[in-house]
Amino acid sequence: MLKQFLHKAASTIMALLLLLSTVSFTVEKHFCGDVLIDVAVIGEVEKCQMEAFEIEQEKLTKMSCCKDVLDVIEGQNQLTLKSFDDLDDHHQLFLIAYAQSYHALFEVLPKQTVQHLHYSPPKLVADIQTRDQVFLI
Repeated sequence: MLKQFLHKAASTIMALLLLLSTVSFTVEKHFCGDVLIDVAVIGEVEKCQMEAFEIEQEKLTKMSCCKDVLDVIEGQNQLTLKSFDDLDDHHQLFLIAYAQSYHALFEVLPKQTVQHLHYSPPKLVADIQTRDQVFLI
């Protein structure tokens, strides 16, 4: 039970790790001055209430105190695939031996016949060792 749970948990964690390492996403942040107003991963950030006032002030001063920052987190574009020929000789030998021994685990063995299945031993009339006074020391 515990072994199956650990196996499923490890498989799920590795699948999620592979998925997250290959996915790219963007984190969008909106600052008003030095204050962080909103952060969005999916969708657009919410602008601050002073945005309308900022637009008018920007026309006069040519500077804006609000700014948007985009952080792009890129995943892997290429996953490296190695073929069997790329491995050195020791690793190739190990993989071949491992595959053959793993395959041998599931090989069906022939049914063995027991020669003396219905043999009944002779009945003991007397204990020979005590009768002859022969004891193992």
